[in-house]
Amino acid sequence: MAPSAPAFPLSEIMAVLAKDPVMVTLVSQGKPLASSRSEDLYFEMLSSIVSQQLSTKAAATIFRRFTELYPDNYPHPHLVLETADETLRSAGLSFQKIGYIRNVAAFAQEGNLVHATIDAMEDEALIQHLTQIKGVGRWTVEMLLMFALERPDVMPVDDLGIQNAMKRQYGLEETGKQLRVKMLEIAANWRPYRTVACKYLWQSLNNTPK
Repeated sequence: MAPSAPAFPLSEIMAVLAKDPVMVTLVSQGKPLASSRSEDLYFEMLSSIVSQQLSTKAAATIFRRFTELYPDNYPHPHLVLETADETLRSAGLSFQKIGYIRNVAAFAQEGNLVHATIDAMEDEALIQHLTQIKGVGRWTVEMLLMFALERPDVMPVDDLGIQNAMKRQYGLEETGKQLRVKMLEIAANWRPYRTVACKYLWQSLNNTPK
């Protein structure tokens, strides 16, 4: 399947990022960004939870085994809630992740993940909404915002990949809170396309989180 068209107009992005020579270089040397948009936030959240603290290959294997437990390889919320621990464990899920997956399934079954409602929420409101779910932290929601929902102006300052890329590209030596402050200062020049800038930073590490 051919990649989807880029989500954002490159000419407009370059006009915004032109004030940052480092970013101009990364964009000009990088690969075009393909669309990763998905309206099925429930499914994407399950995938994110399975992927936590695992290599990409291991996560893909376990998620495939998990989805294959269900008709049409789709873990509908009510089916997940009815599945025994032993069955879920057989797919390679830890007891902790089983709990988190059930939390997401219960949240979805209650009607809290309807795409139209989610898509209408502002970024910070959506982060607050989804981090109510035990097992879903701010970073996970930021990744959903950036990839599944393709919100253009998300800045995940706690992402280790972004931290490492900015240290390398901008020669930053700060750590902890001081590093995050510096990152936000630099990223202010990328508004309203901080998501796009971050995707090119991940590219520079050849380590995108998707």
